Amino acid sequence: QVQLVESGGGLVQAGGSLRLSCTASRSIASFTAMGWYRQAPGKQRELVAASARGGSTNYADGLKGRFTISRDNAKNTVYPQMNSLQPEDTAVYYCNGKGSFPGCYPDDCWGQGTQVTVSS
Repeated sequence: QVQLVESGGGLVQAGGSLRLSCTASRSIASFTAMGWYRQAPGKQRELVAASARGGSTNYADGLKGRFTISRDNAKNTVYPQMNSLQPEDTAVYYCNGKGSFPGCYPDDCWGQGTQVTVSS
């Protein structure tokens, strides 16, 4: 089964930065896209940023400029660099890969999530 393992979450003060990591158990080039989502308490999971295999990127409204997604194909790892964090960025952040692989349904592969907490 495909595994996506996140790391890098934690507690940060408002205005600070964090860089998360997501390492896949298979080549990230085999996914049509890799991305990050987040879910705050009582809210739906929402897209943060995504990076397509062809190189294009997509960001949620209001996050472009603060968040930057990048990928290292040699390390099978995707990173979101998150700057100028605010308390409203507090959420569980999930890595996502788009692909039809064992453990992914229907074509969404998910990591276990990592908590990001921004204090005011």
